[in-house]
Amino acid sequence: MTTYVRDAKTLELPWPFTGREDELELVRGALTAGRHGIVVTGPAGSGKTRLVTEAARGTEFARVAGTPETRRIRFAAFAHLVPETASLHGAFQHLSAVRLLLVDDAHLLDDASAALVHQLAVHGRTRLLVVTTDSAPAPGAISRLWTGELLPRLTLEPLPREDTARLLAAEAAGAGLEPLTVNRLHRLCQGDLRLMRDLAGAARESGLLTRVPETDEWAWRGPVPMTTTVRERTAHVLDRTSTEQREILERLAFAEPLPLDLEADRLDLRALEHLEADALVHVDDQGAVRLARPLHGPVLRAAAGRLRARRLSRTPEQCGPALDAERAALSRRIERADVRAASAPVGEWLVAEGAPVPAGYAAVRARFTRLRGELREAAAWAREGLRGVGDDPACRRELALAAAQSGDATAAHEILGGRPHGGGAVTRPTAARGADGSAEAIGGDAYDAVRLGDPERAAGRLSGVFAEHADALARSDGPALDQVAEQLRERGFLLYAAEAHAQAVRAHRDPRAVRTSRTRAVALARRCQGARTPALSGLVLGELTARQRQIVTLAATGLSNRQIAEKLTLSVRTVGNHLYSAYARLGASDRGALPWLVELPDAQPA
Repeated sequence: MTTYVRDAKTLELPWPFTGREDELELVRGALTAGRHGIVVTGPAGSGKTRLVTEAARGTEFARVAGTPETRRIRFAAFAHLVPETASLHGAFQHLSAVRLLLVDDAHLLDDASAALVHQLAVHGRTRLLVVTTDSAPAPGAISRLWTGELLPRLTLEPLPREDTARLLAAEAAGAGLEPLTVNRLHRLCQGDLRLMRDLAGAARESGLLTRVPETDEWAWRGPVPMTTTVRERTAHVLDRTSTEQREILERLAFAEPLPLDLEADRLDLRALEHLEADALVHVDDQGAVRLARPLHGPVLRAAAGRLRARRLSRTPEQCGPALDAERAALSRRIERADVRAASAPVGEWLVAEGAPVPAGYAAVRARFTRLRGELREAAAWAREGLRGVGDDPACRRELALAAAQSGDATAAHEILGGRPHGGGAVTRPTAARGADGSAEAIGGDAYDAVRLGDPERAAGRLSGVFAEHADALARSDGPALDQVAEQLRERGFLLYAAEAHAQAVRAHRDPRAVRTSRTRAVALARRCQGARTPALSGLVLGELTARQRQIVTLAATGLSNRQIAEKLTLSVRTVGNHLYSAYARLGASDRGALPWLVELPDAQPA
């Protein structure tokens, strides 16, 4: 018996299921023999319902859901399965034939329905997939499912930025969005996928998307559309009745962060305390006050009247000192060979408003993100710098390097006007100082040589972790290369770390170590926004049979199993079996990993 409840969530076609591979396996594992199910919790809109529905796909199941309107109606959630007048025991007997039950919005169940779900968990004959929102109080019978250890609990974290980008690319409403727009949606929505879909669709339908010159991508600049979903998510902010609290929120919306000056009493401290207690503002260790949610700022700005906005708002010109401070902070991080994620909201605010970004800032921001392996984002920042001045050597160089590391050497040469750009354009020479004061070359021709597999050219020219990388590669020491990769990853150099793990694959003698290094290289490369460098290209195809190499190469180009079968005159099952075996040998979990393992015929890795 399969029963679906038609509600607001099912009126639209679902987005393609993207990411959550590990969570999906956990939920599916909870449905195997000897398991009684699982409880999935997380914030509203994080994809909990979609996850459990995907896990149950192809399986016969019944579905119930709680709603706010029926919380006081006995067995309301089970009305289509049991009589309202049934006793708890009678309701239990009515469900004796149900082998899998999906319980959505369990925190909204009426007490009788919650007790029934609890009894089903106690007896264990029916497997349960229970979904509840962790920000709302759940009936005691539901919370005791995990506190009483009847069922394991999986807390769903927000979808990572990489998976957010994949989801937007796969969804028609968000296809072709440029990286800074993807970042803006990810930042505003903080894992709320329903809100993200709403904003992406509204930006498209309202004509807020503009084509990025010389690309096939679209950018969203300007205001946040005040959709019904946006208003629902921010009603608790817009409806503040305290004049003092509203004044603080609006001042922050137009000019955060604000200093917390206790002596001058520039902010109403009592009102501020109430806002902090309600998790609407955050005070950091330096005494700066910010809004707790990125979405609240644009919503408050949109709700303010024209005169009030003119009084409170800052102009892009007033951002100069703060922007210079961000640029200096990012430059210091690069000099210390530490490119871990850093907060730089002023530049993001300028981009979101559609204001010009100074070329000097854009070049540093592009370099910082490129060193992190965020190649598409680096190119986007470089284009922002070029948009204002037309031509800036530093921005144009960063745009070329991002293209080169993405495997498009032709585009890189065209961007630089045909000029050479250094050893295959994996990076540019820059000497920097390490945190201990020693010279530590980040990139440069010497480190290019290491990444290209020629460590002898770098002898005596590097220090720190980059020198360790050269030494480990010269000795063909697999374990040492893996250790270097972990150090690079910890410092934020994800692409360099992926390359070091890929080099370790070729150095290891132990097959288990080979698989581990390969898996880590692929996982990191997938976070580097389409990186295609010599160390990553064709990573381990030599381990496959000729037929497996043929099928995997076609799969990496995007062909389906059926298309491959037709092309090679094979059965679909044979293609699937070859791919399954290839995945096991390559350490790949799905098709998404293949571009980093396969050197495509038309690729020109840099």
